[in-house]
Amino acid sequence: MAESTPILRIEDLAVHFPQGGGLFGAPRMVRAVDGVDLTLARGECLGLVGESGCGKSTLALAVLGLQPPTRGRILVEGVEGAAAGAARKARARVAQMVFQDPYSSLNPRQSVRRTLEAPLRLHGVAGSEIDDRIAAMLKHVGLRPELADRYPHEFSGGQRQRIGIARALILEPRVVVLDEPVSALDVSIRAQIINLLLDLKERLGLSYIMISHDLGVVEHMSDRVAVMYLGRIVETGDWRDIFARPRHPYTRALIAAIPDPFEKKRTMRMTGEVPNPLAPPSGCRFHPRCPEAREACRAEPAPQLETIAAGHRVRCLRAAELAPAGETA
Repeated sequence: MAESTPILRIEDLAVHFPQGGGLFGAPRMVRAVDGVDLTLARGECLGLVGESGCGKSTLALAVLGLQPPTRGRILVEGVEGAAAGAARKARARVAQMVFQDPYSSLNPRQSVRRTLEAPLRLHGVAGSEIDDRIAAMLKHVGLRPELADRYPHEFSGGQRQRIGIARALILEPRVVVLDEPVSALDVSIRAQIINLLLDLKERLGLSYIMISHDLGVVEHMSDRVAVMYLGRIVETGDWRDIFARPRHPYTRALIAAIPDPFEKKRTMRMTGEVPNPLAPPSGCRFHPRCPEAREACRAEPAPQLETIAAGHRVRCLRAAELAPAGETA
């Protein structure tokens, strides 16, 4: 069970990118992440879900120190870091990422040994300790140490992802971002990698932020879930509350889209496209696609995250009056 003291705290985080402009025009801003507050407890897996383009990957890069924020703070173990120099190097020791595609994320010209020893050498590990740590880490991820001198093309997709996990963990970080960790794998291999990640979390005391479009994986792995839409968190809570009693219309639409062979009728269908992030809608950003929207939802100021139950927060003006999904108002 996760401890109460957060290992990661994100406060009012914003990441904006200039777009367009030119000789006579000012650039417009893409608000990829726009005022996010999140915490990650020790030993916890936080699932981060939302459609493509909602800002999940940008948020992850900011956590890793690879993307400087426009405003806000990111504290790992109470320490605020920057995205450059010594602070970035220090962040790499406590926060790492497992990438989505095990085929493109490994250098085909480097053996497994070289892939794993590079970060160790960069951070001052030398001599026989390198070989010892590589052998131990390969065992942790279910690979034989004698495979360290082979190259990526000699491994299957599942084995490559195990190597990617080993690379992320070789510096013994405490926070690991999982970016769609099983989406590129065969269905038969996914369960093995999910079980490996859960086992490593328990054995090594890791904390995960897991980005995924597969809500089935999120439900299986996560302790809490944060739902993101157009740069903002719209709902957070215990995974049971999110999947059994979702309160934001967007969360309901995502869960309703999960294939269910026994469901005869969808309770809610999402319509329309994600709005242009260069010109986000006023008020609630989901209102153009929301069947529950009223005139107040279109007005400024935008709704804030409000607590509706212990540990359950929603960014919706109508959350109090809308019955939880599956219940009657």
